[in-house]
Amino acid sequence: MEEEKKGLQAKAGGDESRIITSTRKGDRGKTRLLSGEKVSKSHLRIEVGGNLDESNAALGLAKALTKNETIRSTISVIQKHLIILGGEISSGGPGGLSTRIEEEHIAQLEQWIESLQKAAPLPRRFVDPGANPVSAALDLARSIIRRLERSMVLLEESSPSTRQQAMSYVNRLACLVFTLARYAEKFEQPEPGETNATRRPAPDD
Repeated sequence: MEEEKKGLQAKAGGDESRIITSTRKGDRGKTRLLSGEKVSKSHLRIEVGGNLDESNAALGLAKALTKNETIRSTISVIQKHLIILGGEISSGGPGGLSTRIEEEHIAQLEQWIESLQKAAPLPRRFVDPGANPVSAALDLARSIIRRLERSMVLLEESSPSTRQQAMSYVNRLACLVFTLARYAEKFEQPEPGETNATRRPAPDD
């Protein structure tokens, strides 16, 4: 897990260096947490870390696709938050960490949700993901974040160590990303020749 993130530098002749991303240390299905503890790659904490990494990657896809500065800048800040959260998860808790998820991070998400919903009120209908590439990527990210949340709950139930702020942050993050997707449906400019897909009416409409 951590070996992939850090990589290793090795001399490749002269003043040039190359990055080795395959250390072979995980070939037997083991990896190390930031705490130094060696665990199986099937460990729940590794599952949570993988879901967090996947959430970050999906948000990165949306950021790469969007032309909207509000969406791009919001995702950039979220990704910084996720790095902080990843440190908490991989270390087994906030002990010894200089930075961790706090109430101020949660408040920032709530402020964004309120602001975005004023600009793009949530539909009173079920939503078919795929109105445009950006909203589709955000809906994918939101579903992965919900998986991250479920795995964090499982980890907490088996080995209590996750701070309430971290749990609240992820729950609020999924709400924010859903709101961002609806914002993208309204404000993301379609490519030439493309149109935004229509939403599916709710059963009681």
